[in-house]
Amino acid sequence: MLFIRSLLFYLGQIVSTLIFAPVGVIAFPLNFNTRYFLITRWSVFNLWWLRICCGVKHVIIGNENIPDTPCIVMCKHQSAFETIALQLIFMPQVWILKRELLKIPVYGWGLASMQPIAIDRDSAIKSFRQIVEQGCSRLKQKLWVIIFPEGTRVAAGEKGTYLPGGGMLAEKSGADVVPIAHNAGYLWPRNSLIKKPGTVTFVIGPAIKSKGKTAKQITEEVEAWIEGTVETLPDPVSS
Repeated sequence: MLFIRSLLFYLGQIVSTLIFAPVGVIAFPLNFNTRYFLITRWSVFNLWWLRICCGVKHVIIGNENIPDTPCIVMCKHQSAFETIALQLIFMPQVWILKRELLKIPVYGWGLASMQPIAIDRDSAIKSFRQIVEQGCSRLKQKLWVIIFPEGTRVAAGEKGTYLPGGGMLAEKSGADVVPIAHNAGYLWPRNSLIKKPGTVTFVIGPAIKSKGKTAKQITEEVEAWIEGTVETLPDPVSS
């Protein structure tokens, strides 16, 4: 049954993507906030559909820690779940993605309309420079910048290397950093079709000040908070 329910979710996700990707293209002449609202109806649908099909719910702890002014968000990266849920917590936002994705017909055009930070992953130095330059530009536009400091999805219970890009952006821009810890990887494992029923816990931490700190200090502070908090989260499968 888990396989069938998971497959049903993916079918709904594919259909909704085929519907909403052109919306990004059609809505391009509109202002960014309006485009963002329209596109994120895809996220609303998929979180609802995930709950209906697979029994995956989520709770958010720490809403009071969200600053009034958009800044940098650094989040634990275990699955695709957080990439969807975060879109509705920090609005409007931009995220980092591979430049090649923008070349995909229709889908890539829809992504481009959301002003992502498109990086060249073939060169680490160039990608960090792009994160800093484009990230500073997006922050000046009053947009949240979402960064997964581990760079790629890491299996639940494991820890990846925290890359310096987010810390470099924080040091250069002087923007605060909001750390996010969660346990979504236990219900939506990376590279897995199966989705397990349960409740994902998202914890939004107090904003970390970046002014007067080096990129290394900021990254270490974010890592310590995220990893320390992840260890305290309940088992989502039994929630």
